[in-house]
Amino acid sequence: MEQTLPDPGVAKGEHRCPGETYQDVLRRDETGAPPQMMTESYEYLGDEPIGFYRYTSREFLELEFEKVWSKVWQWACREEHIPNIGDYYVYDIGHRSIIIVRGDDGVIRAIDNFCGHRGTQLKPSWDNGNANRFTCRFHGWAWSTSGNIASVPCRWDFPGHSDDDLKLPSIQVDVWGGFVWVNFDTKAAPLREYLGVMPEHFTGNWDLGDRYLELHLRKRLPANWKASMGAFLEAYHVYKTHPEGLRATGDANAQYDVFGENVSRFMHTSGTQSPHIERKQSEQEILNFVLRRRYGNPDDAPKVPEGKTARDVYYKIVQDELRQRFNHDFSRFKVAETLDSIEYFVFPNAFFFPGAARPMVYRFLPHPTDPDECIFELLFLRFAPDGQEAPAPATPYDLDVQESYMSAPGIERGLGYVYDQDTDNLAAQQRGFKGSLRGTEILGNYQEVRMRHVHKVIDKYLAQA
Repeated sequence: MEQTLPDPGVAKGEHRCPGETYQDVLRRDETGAPPQMMTESYEYLGDEPIGFYRYTSREFLELEFEKVWSKVWQWACREEHIPNIGDYYVYDIGHRSIIIVRGDDGVIRAIDNFCGHRGTQLKPSWDNGNANRFTCRFHGWAWSTSGNIASVPCRWDFPGHSDDDLKLPSIQVDVWGGFVWVNFDTKAAPLREYLGVMPEHFTGNWDLGDRYLELHLRKRLPANWKASMGAFLEAYHVYKTHPEGLRATGDANAQYDVFGENVSRFMHTSGTQSPHIERKQSEQEILNFVLRRRYGNPDDAPKVPEGKTARDVYYKIVQDELRQRFNHDFSRFKVAETLDSIEYFVFPNAFFFPGAARPMVYRFLPHPTDPDECIFELLFLRFAPDGQEAPAPATPYDLDVQESYMSAPGIERGLGYVYDQDTDNLAAQQRGFKGSLRGTEILGNYQEVRMRHVHKVIDKYLAQA
């Protein structure tokens, strides 16, 4: 496709892909779209280069743990991981480790996972189960599920310490969207305030607390946590990384929004052609292409009625497929909610997709000491079959760097292939951070604004005393 130079008469941050916008597509959908999708909230955040040292420096990683991760709200587990009295789930971030536990009173607490005697870790990292107390394997000190001291062998030898002195430290904990969130900062603002527009937008069809954990993958990635997140914060890469889908993917005309300090969003279409495709396709051609890729049967494709779009017809096909596959009525979801990639990001590392067909959640966890690695978690949150109880949450399945997502049980092969494409670039990018003579990256003002937003918020925390 011929490149179009930016119009020098347009202010920075106001350039957009020529042609129709995402909002134009929404207004054309026969079902309309929910009100939260009909809003726009872009904010120009500057265009200065970003130093590669932010992805490679161990000192910078240590600063992030000290000044960012110790101050932010972050989800630790799902409520369904700890439904009963005594259920616990261990959450690790950096060198910190917290036990999320439902106490005898039914209250969820987040208590330190290190013995108050000599500091030994009480429960293994990422462990989960049920217990009525947490006992140190070194000397046998034990604490109740509320964090109170329960037993000290030879208690007589510690006369200067009261039971209150020996209580395990706890941190802030709250629940939203079916997730248990924690914050190590005792003075942090409440979770609802931190989440900004999320509680307002994620209601009704988008209520993540009304779903269960169907699939949970964890993969080790060969790149810094921020660089790895960057592969999922924009659709700019679709043109080169996922070119096979351009005939029915609205990539360059995706919408990017920044909602205050901690939340950003992108939305892009499925069932419209990319602006990179020069020839204007008919709606029937777009539908045939989508069905060929998904089902391999374009000869059986229904006709797109006069005045309708490929999206309108494809929407009904996907609705039928979802209903049969999951025994759940999805008819309340509109076209865009069913088909499109709708992705919200909550700083520092959480991604939420509220749509019907691709109800994913991502989480990126930095390596405790190595800036060249991170862990990527991929979750699928599904609705329980109509009239039935939700199944137990899926057990995490671990993938190493070289293992394909397609090898993981339960993931659609085509989707696994896309995730492989997304992460195949990371090792080369991390090497470039270290070897590039330039030393900085250049970010697009619009399409990569969410990546710049991440760095801006990190800088805010680093600047605090």
